[in-house]
Amino acid sequence: MNAMNAQHTKIAVVTGAGSGIGRAVAVELLRTGWSVALAGRRTATLEETAALMPGAPSTAVRTDVARPDDVAALFAAVRDRFGRLDLLFNNAGTFGPGGVPLEELPYDAWRHVVDTNLNGAFLCAQAAYRQMKEQDPQGGRIINNGSISAHAPRPRSVAYTATKHALTGLTKSLSLDGRPYRIACGQIDIGNAATDMTVGMRTGTLQANGELAVEPVMDVADIARTVRHMAELPLEANVQFATVLATTMPYVGRG
Repeated sequence: MNAMNAQHTKIAVVTGAGSGIGRAVAVELLRTGWSVALAGRRTATLEETAALMPGAPSTAVRTDVARPDDVAALFAAVRDRFGRLDLLFNNAGTFGPGGVPLEELPYDAWRHVVDTNLNGAFLCAQAAYRQMKEQDPQGGRIINNGSISAHAPRPRSVAYTATKHALTGLTKSLSLDGRPYRIACGQIDIGNAATDMTVGMRTGTLQANGELAVEPVMDVADIARTVRHMAELPLEANVQFATVLATTMPYVGRG
């Protein structure tokens, strides 16, 4: 697409847009005037997300982020439909089998978490980076969904924790390599947003001392507004790392 007016409609890709944080962020962006490509493994749930904002400019693209061909098709669809890309919210992820002792974790389960959380994030970031570098006007923003686990692990979460730590390295490298091309990259680390993934925390989840404890959660809409704030900064400014958590969750200090 030729150079566009500075007031052009902003274009975003949100992965994992069929549920949870991805859905909330996609709806927030659509609500505030963005055009959004909704990516996820199940077309039906993506269409449910789109239906929450009827008439808003969105497109659903069935995507398994761990498959290079799927990722290539996703970003080709974005170019064909919208002509450019301003934001990738790299959100698709999985916790994997919860509560499994490290010595019993099957390799296939480890590999699935790594393929989704890390390899998928890389593939999407690489595709977004290429498009942002080549388009006119040049540039854009990538926001990676990290986790509190990028700083401190939960018991029996080795695969998830390892990938979230790796995402921090990905964020830093993207930030550095993107500088010549006006590509900004930041990371949001989230603690206990109220989604299907955190249902167990409301009844009791394993703590570092071996006890079970109910943990507080926060409204996922608060996460969505934070992502939008990061996304709408001018490219001359960047939130490198943001930590957003339920205020009284056991994270800071000794809980």
